[in-house]
Amino acid sequence: MTTTEIERRLEFLREASKLKDVLRRSFTQDGQPESTAEHTWGLCLLVMTFADYLEGIDLLKLLKICILHDLGEAIHGDVPAISIEASLNKSKQEREDLLTIMAPLPDTLQAEFLQLWDEYENASSPEARMAKAFDKIETIWQHNNGVNPPDFDHGFNLTYGRRYTDHSSLTRAIRDVLDRETRRKSEKAFL
Repeated sequence: MTTTEIERRLEFLREASKLKDVLRRSFTQDGQPESTAEHTWGLCLLVMTFADYLEGIDLLKLLKICILHDLGEAIHGDVPAISIEASLNKSKQEREDLLTIMAPLPDTLQAEFLQLWDEYENASSPEARMAKAFDKIETIWQHNNGVNPPDFDHGFNLTYGRRYTDHSSLTRAIRDVLDRETRRKSEKAFL
């Protein structure tokens, strides 16, 4: 590996690291806005925590998809889950941004990363569908565990991403527990 090859990979990492500065509309347990990088870390940890129940899933591929799924947000930021329907071009913009971020990488890595990202966007493999489900679960978990603004709509959690979380018995079971937590949190918000 040449110095130039190393420098180009480090340039990719510099651009990808901007996810640490992209703030989401979710909040941490001490009330701070969560970054996209924190969400991605939480998603990967969530997957690892339930890995022993992921039969027939390539764990390495699943984790790669989880790491890459929001990478395009490093350029144009996060679109809040509650606003996704209003942002019809989200996927197109994130794909273009991902290509920009990956430009310093060798063609083989670019192709691999793009293939995994496309799989996620299209939910076209068992790993991609599981990544979609756990992505929704992590967001709901964060909404339930963070310190949210007083006007936070907990009811949103009860329908968010259900088409993905209902696809496996594991994610359905996790979702059931989170939905109970959401209802309790929602009831407390109205007291």
